[in-house]
Amino acid sequence: MTVLAYREEGTGAPVVFLHGNPSSSYLWRNVMPSLPGRRLAPDLIGMGDSPKPGIEYTFEDHAQYLDEWFDALELEDVVLVGHDWGGALAADWASRHPSRVRGLAFTEAVLKPMTWEEFPPAGAEVFRAIKTSGDSLIGDFLSGLPPEYARPYPTAESRRPLLQWARSLPLGGEPASVVARIEAFGKWLGATPEIPKLLVTFDPGPDTMLTPPMVEWMSGTFASLKVVHHPVVAGHHTPEDQPELLAGTLAAWLP
Repeated sequence: MTVLAYREEGTGAPVVFLHGNPSSSYLWRNVMPSLPGRRLAPDLIGMGDSPKPGIEYTFEDHAQYLDEWFDALELEDVVLVGHDWGGALAADWASRHPSRVRGLAFTEAVLKPMTWEEFPPAGAEVFRAIKTSGDSLIGDFLSGLPPEYARPYPTAESRRPLLQWARSLPLGGEPASVVARIEAFGKWLGATPEIPKLLVTFDPGPDTMLTPPMVEWMSGTFASLKVVHHPVVAGHHTPEDQPELLAGTLAAWLP
């Protein structure tokens, strides 16, 4: 079994923070300290300080390694907090382990298959290029972020997980396997009023992914979803842009 690298702070009921692309557990460094409970944040396989095996880095691969990590640490009664693909992985894991989940929180998370028209135009142009070829564009994902994020990816081969994540974004019905997985956990999110859910949003920045229509769709689709909007600007990487507001909202909500 491959053991994921992870950060851990505190004791008590577990709160697990899942990052997305192209980040790592470093994303949560300014959010975790002020929250209660046992806080854990793994680096997804192939990312951050986790091992980088020669796999395809599909959604299914990431879910499998996360399953092993949750089981190895015997985590129960979990609150999951997910950003970007971390939100999708959190919802996927919760839908398959409902008896082990206490709550779910999301910010700028991948929770809905999108048409190309639903996706912000600037982002759509970039992702069209990446899905067709565009390997050279992956380095741009790291621009504007602290250099800590780029450290694990000195070569094109080491950046393969980042490229695969970008190509996996569910746009226009593809990739079909990812769309099916998201639709499956989406139905579960809509049918579990007993599990509290939180979506934290901000005024859109230039690279914000969750547009107001998408937030409205989630509000009407996911059961027991509380949406907390902060009228300050944040880009896609909300834990980097507004960590104090995000941490305060989580602390006030945590069930």
